[in-house]
Amino acid sequence: MTFTKSKTCRIRVHANFSKKNTVAAAVLMLSMVPASQALETGLPGVEIFGIIDAGFLYQSKSDQGGGGSKTSMETSGLRQSVLGFKGNRDLGKGLSGFFNLEAHFDTNNGNFHGTGDAAGTGNVLFRRQANLGLSGDWGSVTLGRQYGPALLAHIATEPRAFKEQFSNLYAWAYNQYAATAGGPGTDRNTNNDVGIFFSNAIQYRNTIGPVNFGVLWALGGKEGGMEKNSAYALGATYTGPVTLSASYQEVKDEATAHSNVKHAGLGIAIPFGDFTFKGNYLNAKNDTKAGANVSDVDGIGVGVDWKWHPRNTATVAYYDNKDKRNSNDHTRNLVFSNDFSFRPDTTFYVQMAYVDAGSAATIKTSIVAAGIPAVGEQSFLLNVGLNFTF
Repeated sequence: MTFTKSKTCRIRVHANFSKKNTVAAAVLMLSMVPASQALETGLPGVEIFGIIDAGFLYQSKSDQGGGGSKTSMETSGLRQSVLGFKGNRDLGKGLSGFFNLEAHFDTNNGNFHGTGDAAGTGNVLFRRQANLGLSGDWGSVTLGRQYGPALLAHIATEPRAFKEQFSNLYAWAYNQYAATAGGPGTDRNTNNDVGIFFSNAIQYRNTIGPVNFGVLWALGGKEGGMEKNSAYALGATYTGPVTLSASYQEVKDEATAHSNVKHAGLGIAIPFGDFTFKGNYLNAKNDTKAGANVSDVDGIGVGVDWKWHPRNTATVAYYDNKDKRNSNDHTRNLVFSNDFSFRPDTTFYVQMAYVDAGSAATIKTSIVAAGIPAVGEQSFLLNVGLNFTF
């Protein structure tokens, strides 16, 4: 994503981050594409993988001046469009080495998606991942630009698995952008990209019994203390008869080391036959570098997946997102969708959203990739597309 101070931001590879739209994942995150779907390069332990996603988007009202309807070609409605390279090699004595390089692009125009971090300059090549590490029976350690463990913890409990359109992927991202992506001298952290990707980071991951967890620290690299410009994130998922998730992360200002972003989440998923019921709670607090609180957003999502056919999964989800400091920055959202799998690597999707936006609604309470469709209005959106993985 390219986050500017305009009106458009996406977690997909989007190039403009505006005051009316930004950054999911969700995302089966590209890093989760199975190795069986990757292409062998001919080099030992090296694979090429990716996702290509595009479709049609209609919205009944637009916030672009006239307030009329709008139709567009939409990149990454189900999952982000990406191209990646990964490798794994046996180092002996139970030790393996690995690397990940992952680029983010927009299918509708072929451009690289921009970044949402203050240090980003235009369309960064490996916006999503550029890292290497070691793994063994003791877990893994990853060094470099990478996914944070907090968002990954909630993929199974977020009502729409942080899909790239119509999910709380955007409430997550928008609430971790403005407080850290300013220019020099303003509220700023150069290691945080919308609370999902972290630069200059070290992460430890492991699975102990039914619990998978990660701990990440992004090194600040600034004079005057280890806290300046740093970030840390924790995330854990318990997978048993039910699935539980929890996360917490903080992003600190590069000048004052104050926590400009504090973000926490809890989630649950309960399977019942062909149904899976989900509930997810997120809270994001944004401060200035001097410590003044500017927003305190609760994001509540509930939903159910219904596997009504071997190739079809329908989802109904409801999101209620509100800034407790500004009661009119509030959106209520109802989403219906169906994913049809031609085969495991090819999905045709249809997803619809009804958005009721408050009179002062902002991107911080939005579930739409392009931000609030129309402030103070009720809008209908329809997204139909095709998703390939390889």
